[in-house]
Amino acid sequence: MELDGKVAVVTGGTRGVGAGIARSLAQAGAHVVVCARRPPHTPVAPAEFVPLDVRDADAVRHFFTGLPRLDILVNNAGGTPYRTLAHTDAERHARVIELNLLAPLTVSLAAHDHLKRTGGSIVMIGSVSGSRPSPGSAAYGAAKAGLEHLARSMAVEWAPEVRVNTLVVGMVRTELAHLHYGDEDGVEAVARTVPLGRLALPDDVGSAAVFLASDAARYISGASLLVHGGGERPAFLDAATAGNETEETEPTEEETGKEA
Repeated sequence: MELDGKVAVVTGGTRGVGAGIARSLAQAGAHVVVCARRPPHTPVAPAEFVPLDVRDADAVRHFFTGLPRLDILVNNAGGTPYRTLAHTDAERHARVIELNLLAPLTVSLAAHDHLKRTGGSIVMIGSVSGSRPSPGSAAYGAAKAGLEHLARSMAVEWAPEVRVNTLVVGMVRTELAHLHYGDEDGVEAVARTVPLGRLALPDDVGSAAVFLASDAARYISGASLLVHGGGERPAFLDAATAGNETEETEPTEEETGKEA
């Protein structure tokens, strides 16, 4: 999964998941450019920082026109505050969709010519919120569902020159985890709901991004790779009384499908 000589752009790559992806790409040998509206508080070494608002289509096109080469694009910029549907106006929900769905489309279109020349790869950073109810972040979940569909369609339209895949990311422990999960006890309690027993680290997502961007995934396009530690244990299993007995019983013929 070496990326020596490749040039990668990571949007929103100055902190959290984006910074983890940038570090992983750089460790694999890529020259990495991270872009965001504001510079990082802590430099993402050895990545180069360029200021860019991915919602500004003219600025996005100008940025990519100035790049001499591009092999890998990671559409990571996104996010949302907690906003219930009925207590927030439509314009604010629309801004969430703009950032999480329209901006990746804008960036991908601006990068297309570069990626077509190099046989490049796009990695969309999706979310498990796109495939399950997301109370308090419904617009975000809808946008992430749309992003995954966009990636599949883009993979077909832009094949065979450009590969497009999605990382469907679960809960990640970043520097802002306390805003979502509370104090350390809250983080640990949430981690216990994950089959692998912990939240993802940004570098876990980064390793998956390196794989999809590398030649190891050269025949993978239009795919969605789940990076969620096994998902979530269904709540009904803890609520149900059936299946909690310690004594094992032999299956009936109906259960095994055996015929007389």
